[in-house]
Amino acid sequence: MINTKQILRIHGVLLALLGGMMLLPLPFSLYFGSGDHLPILGSAMICIALGTLIFFSVRNAGKKVARRDGFLIVATGWLSMVTFGTLPYLLSGAIPTFTDAFFETMSGMTTTGASILTDIEAQPEGILFWRSLTQWIGGMGIIVLTVAIFPLLGIGGVELFTAEAPGPTSDKIHPRIQETAKRLWLIYVGLTVLLAVLLKLAGMTFYEAVNHALTTMATGGFSTRNASIAAFESPLVHYIIIVFMFIAGVNYSITYLALRRRFKKVWSNDEFRGYALFVLFCVIVFTVSVYFINSQSDSGATFEKAFRDSAFQVLSLLTTTGYVTADYTSWAPALTMFCFILLFVGASAGSTAGGIKFIRHLVFVKNSFLEFKRLVHPRAIVPLKINGEMVAGKIITHVIIFLLLYLMVFLFGSIFMSLLGYDFETSVGAVATSLGNVGPGIGKVGPVDNFAWLSPSAKWGLSVLMLLGRLELFTILVLLTPYFWRSN
Repeated sequence: MINTKQILRIHGVLLALLGGMMLLPLPFSLYFGSGDHLPILGSAMICIALGTLIFFSVRNAGKKVARRDGFLIVATGWLSMVTFGTLPYLLSGAIPTFTDAFFETMSGMTTTGASILTDIEAQPEGILFWRSLTQWIGGMGIIVLTVAIFPLLGIGGVELFTAEAPGPTSDKIHPRIQETAKRLWLIYVGLTVLLAVLLKLAGMTFYEAVNHALTTMATGGFSTRNASIAAFESPLVHYIIIVFMFIAGVNYSITYLALRRRFKKVWSNDEFRGYALFVLFCVIVFTVSVYFINSQSDSGATFEKAFRDSAFQVLSLLTTTGYVTADYTSWAPALTMFCFILLFVGASAGSTAGGIKFIRHLVFVKNSFLEFKRLVHPRAIVPLKINGEMVAGKIITHVIIFLLLYLMVFLFGSIFMSLLGYDFETSVGAVATSLGNVGPGIGKVGPVDNFAWLSPSAKWGLSVLMLLGRLELFTILVLLTPYFWRSN
């Protein structure tokens, strides 16, 4: 039986927390005199008041959060967060229509980075900071944050954490789920602060450094500049972001081990080793190709520039950050196709990145090779091992089903966009980048374009895909099955 009272009570906490987060842009709004402080303050007060009212009006809710409740809380929690997250945009007039405000907020909360803003630099500083903050909130997942503080409220959160962070890995930093969530957020906050300091030292203003630190660690990609990171011509800025995009794409349990200087265990991790080597392979291929293309066109670009642009765009796409320093669709058709493929890869499980996740590809590829061995030796028991441990059959089934569902959602989404009248390249590009939570795609939604020109129907459809991708399909799709709603 679904615990409706507990679900409402948790929604109250989420809304109050969202309202508290909305207060953070106020100092920037007041400092710059951007005139958006009253709409931001009003939005925060609405969320805090409504959240507090809901929390204290629901009594005798019980403390247990069942697995079924967890899925409902995460799915409806994200929708309510996105819906109320539109208030600063709407009340300030920065984004006057609900469809566009919902799309921008969904893109922020899911760390997709697809934007409908045509002139970002014309927006008030407070609104732009809220825009960046939505990605930082969604990066680790505000549900995980509430897992860390719910024990103080007498509410358990294990099922929330499971629904918020689905996937084939079960690595835990600490046996207690609340301690795990706290340490995840400590690492997340610490890396964000460190990145902000480094970007400030590299030449960014304090405001821009904080904004880009928030969206880099969230692998979100919202920038305060129309040209994204290309607006900053400092190679040092580019290299700092390259390093932190790579870190943001690493499983946070691996980052924790690295901070504890347990480097041998870090490198022995199959997913991390595969992720690092794949990044190296892609960077080498892109660097050689881009340098050759530049030398043929007599553009005067150096090998260092080719390497920097290649490393930046590879990591931006692979970690689903979505920043831009170069128009990768102008390099060569083969490289454009390569970039399109990267939209489906994703970084490590347990990171803030979107996409399919590298571990799923690793399980699928390893199991596919072992299947040939099973064909030759049908009576042999050939187990699949990751990190030296045998992978359970249900995990392999989960991965295969996830990949098939991902492909089906991509196909149906592409058909939906084509039925709305968009060309093939734009249709598949918009769906792939939304489902993978990347940001830029190919076609007319490429790295130098935005999503403002799409129809309202397309924006709503892509918003659904963003949420599906952020919650890794199962959390949303399970709600559409009759099994979920049956009492037994």
